[in-house]
Amino acid sequence: MFETLKDILVNKLKVSPDTITAEATPEEIDLDSLAIVELSLVLEKELGLAVSEDELSEAGTVGDIVRLMDERSARV
Repeated sequence: MFETLKDILVNKLKVSPDTITAEATPEEIDLDSLAIVELSLVLEKELGLAVSEDELSEAGTVGDIVRLMDERSARV
């Protein structure tokens, strides 16, 4: 799921691939509030994963976002 998220961040949200690690915070990869809304929409549209902007905003690291994605994909 990490590679899926990384692909979305790089190709859809234009995040530099060099900055994306599991330990990186959203701020460290320049994920602002608008990008978080967009990420939520992309996850829903392309992967069928319902992860709210609030949940993404509260995620402390990229790894936390991956865990949210894993939890949602287990329910699908």
